[in-house]
Amino acid sequence: MAKRSIIPVFIPHAGCPNGCIFCDQRAITGRISVPSFSDVSSRIASALAQLPPDAPAPELAFYGGSFTALDPSQQLGYLRAAQPFLQSERISSIRVSTRPDAIGDSELSLLASNGVKTIELGAQSMDDEVLRRAMRGHTAMDTEKAARLVRESGFSLVLQMMAGLPGDSFDIVWQSARRIAALRPDAVRIYPVVVLRGTPLFDLWQSGGYAPLSVEDAVPLCAALIDMFWRESIPIIRIGLNPDEALASEVAAGAYHPALGELCYSRWYLDRIRAQLALLAPVEEVCICVHPSRISVAVGQRRRNIDALRQEFPSLRKLAVRPHDRGLDELFILQPDNHQENLFA
Repeated sequence: MAKRSIIPVFIPHAGCPNGCIFCDQRAITGRISVPSFSDVSSRIASALAQLPPDAPAPELAFYGGSFTALDPSQQLGYLRAAQPFLQSERISSIRVSTRPDAIGDSELSLLASNGVKTIELGAQSMDDEVLRRAMRGHTAMDTEKAARLVRESGFSLVLQMMAGLPGDSFDIVWQSARRIAALRPDAVRIYPVVVLRGTPLFDLWQSGGYAPLSVEDAVPLCAALIDMFWRESIPIIRIGLNPDEALASEVAAGAYHPALGELCYSRWYLDRIRAQLALLAPVEEVCICVHPSRISVAVGQRRRNIDALRQEFPSLRKLAVRPHDRGLDELFILQPDNHQENLFA
């Protein structure tokens, strides 16, 4: 079955009551102005016209602002622009992103009655001091209350977290992730901090008051988070900002890489393979079995994982990676025996 696509509509900074230390939605979204209601209708129609005839009805998503912090009349205007497409089943549902302290019964009632099924909350951290230094204007308790209210009201819940904010450490990020997992979201997004020109964080970095995560720092950290959320059966729907040329030109420092998510998953696979091989060592021949779509991740860019394993386990003479027909991120290692003559064919 084809994957359901998303039609993104960016409302940069709309509804945001203050400027977070890291944020420049103009650079992140590539949009300068907030769209009109008719712009939204046009955007949906244009996106639908580009879909194959047999594609499943996509989802409409409002990103880049705090949707429920908008004036209710503006929220209704955006949502009503989508109603003809919802009623004709040309789009399946709507998702919005917003702040944890902009969620209440009245906001949820408005969303539910206008086709919204998924709410993404920008938690960013579950440490109040980190939130204060990031100028978020809300607390971890606000996130906990909002997340529970969203779930109790029947919406799908996505929680967004950042890693590497001022005041962060591995332990603080880890504890934030644990608290986010405890809220049982339907999915999470992980954004290692990127320093964008023109933001307060850029000024802090230039003054020497902030040391951002590098890609090399972020990859093992995110690999650990992937493992934790995987064990909690919580999908990760994105790691890192969506790459594009306009954004890349605004990045001054931090964990920015066009394939950051792949690097993080590749490191996660390397860590898991290492752990399994350590239980078998010394070993001469092994076959690493992964889902067909994960072979390149397991091998690593430019075969880095294979090279690392050969260096770490010098007794290995034969090392193969083969597809299996099990779950997406299941991984197991086989050793040849009399019943597996073709393991390395």
